[in-house]
Amino acid sequence: MNDEKNAAPETEEEAASTEVVEDTQNPVSDTAEVAAADTEVEASAETEKTEETEPETDGADADLEGVEVVHTSDYDSNRLFSDFPLSSDILKGIEAHGYKTATAVQAGTLEAALAGRDMVVRSKTGTGKTAAFVLPIIEQIGAGAREVQGIILAPTRELARQVAEEAAKLAQFKDIHVVAIYGGVGFGAQEEALKDGAALVVGTPGRILDHLRRGTLDLSNARFAALDEADEMLAQGFYEDVTKILDQTPESRQVLMFSATIDERVRSIIQKYTKDPLDLRLSTDADKVDNIDHIIYESSPDFHKARALLAIIEQEQPKSAVIFCNTREDTATVATFLSRQGLDIELLSGELPQNKREAVMKRVKSGKTQFLAATDVAARGIDISDLTHVVNYSLPEDPAVYLHRSGRTGRIGKKGICISLVGGAELHTRKVLVNQYEIDFSTRPLPSKEQAATARVERQVRSIKEAMGTMAFEGYLDAVRAIKERPDGDVLLAATMRAFFLWDRIRKAEAEGGPDSVGALAAERKQRSEERRGGGGRGGRGGDRDRGGRGGRGGDRDRGGRGGDRDRGGRGGDRDRGGRGGRGGDRDRSARGGDRDRGGRGGDRERNAGQNEPKSEGRTDGGSGGGDGRRRRRRRSGGSSEGSGGGSNS
Repeated sequence: MNDEKNAAPETEEEAASTEVVEDTQNPVSDTAEVAAADTEVEASAETEKTEETEPETDGADADLEGVEVVHTSDYDSNRLFSDFPLSSDILKGIEAHGYKTATAVQAGTLEAALAGRDMVVRSKTGTGKTAAFVLPIIEQIGAGAREVQGIILAPTRELARQVAEEAAKLAQFKDIHVVAIYGGVGFGAQEEALKDGAALVVGTPGRILDHLRRGTLDLSNARFAALDEADEMLAQGFYEDVTKILDQTPESRQVLMFSATIDERVRSIIQKYTKDPLDLRLSTDADKVDNIDHIIYESSPDFHKARALLAIIEQEQPKSAVIFCNTREDTATVATFLSRQGLDIELLSGELPQNKREAVMKRVKSGKTQFLAATDVAARGIDISDLTHVVNYSLPEDPAVYLHRSGRTGRIGKKGICISLVGGAELHTRKVLVNQYEIDFSTRPLPSKEQAATARVERQVRSIKEAMGTMAFEGYLDAVRAIKERPDGDVLLAATMRAFFLWDRIRKAEAEGGPDSVGALAAERKQRSEERRGGGGRGGRGGDRDRGGRGGRGGDRDRGGRGGDRDRGGRGGDRDRGGRGGRGGDRDRSARGGDRDRGGRGGDRERNAGQNEPKSEGRTDGGSGGGDGRRRRRRRSGGSSEGSGGGSNS
């Protein structure tokens, strides 16, 4: 257990992120710009060659022995919430939240859950799962309760916060205190919120277990326990933590478990902690979605991959999109490059400070950001309303992950578009998606270099004209004419445009109160680089780890150390940074010759800081990635392979 002295020091910035949830380019060279973005990422993360490891799942839609099974579809409920035995205060909250008709998962869950039945529910994201388990809990919690009556576990901080916000909104007319508990912030505000009296606690297993061990959280009177994304949570290594938490609740408590699949880990939890559960089955994220158009653009040696992505975006003109990347480094490269091109993009990364991550999510969910770049783990469970497009910078090695990604669009019966940039090395994933999952891809050609250049200039001109209304520029006309006549005039004007787009990004971020996550990531990496040169650093053995126990040699575990961040990665370290894989390059779920896209030492890094054009372009979409990735593959139970103290910043 963490001692008080090892708790993350609480700053004013952290305290402001309260856990109490209230209702609330370069025209000179196409390749130089990408190389500049890549070089900046490479330089700031020279010792952080990390990978995105989506936890393996070895389960399926298995039957549960001796369990009543109910099959239903996703969207066929026409029942009003007033048809269910819900109190007037809860119905008022539902109405204020904009809900009228229950979705199928809500209609299938509410009556049985309100009757006290344990439940196992399998349903895809975007079907109203959160309200399906929140509503029965807040309905049965007594108004004015000041002891914990319900506990909800989620695998990631963003999902925990999202669920807590939903619960607070639905319970806004009932005196129920909802508290969110997760890592990345100090304990102080959370301890105060719990001390004030919390009826419903929502959080990540690592931080909840911390509070139990510190004696600041008591679950002895908890009547309800819900597990959201249970298969994902257990696959990340939280099995032992989850069982320890559930062991602190009374045997009489009701259990609501929501899981896309039922593997052996989930089955074990069901058998140990539920009584005569009702198994409700709707379609899951792994099922084919008929209302999504699947489009493929095949990568070309004539285009750097990031430049090809920009050309696709300019051709398709998505209203909003999540751009999925297989690694953190790809995420940083994509976001940095597109931001420099003047696109409205934020990134979600475990390297960002928690307050920045929350600001990004708030901006994205409110529709104020057009593009979000993220890894699968960082974006897990995030619900973005009316998302028109999903873009795959690379196909994942596991075809099922593609279905999880594409399922973020086309929700609740709406149309969606999933676009993928695909290379020859991803042929296996593509074949499986076509043959096994019956995905009907339509293939479109990349724009020519000339078409892409024309579209880019037109977009840049629009951005400049948009900014003209915010400044007085006429006094510079004579200077511009003179510069154009100089032999180095083109270079000087190119540098001027680069400076303009950097200024314009900062101007928009300040005007709209945005988090500028691209700039924040660069600053965070620069600070870490300086700390390393100065002999410091966050990732050593005694680093800030957000909890004690198995994984490290002491200290608070939220930021690094051998055991990784328990709020994100369980035993295997921070899954958004590497965990099993360590230095050996991107395995995109495994190290067995999959898409490494950034590669290990011997693998494809999709860039070469010493040259303008990344020399890996011939294999940016996959390949073996070199031997180092295989040699350094960690055992499943291992931590970070970045030496003995590989820091983790989820």
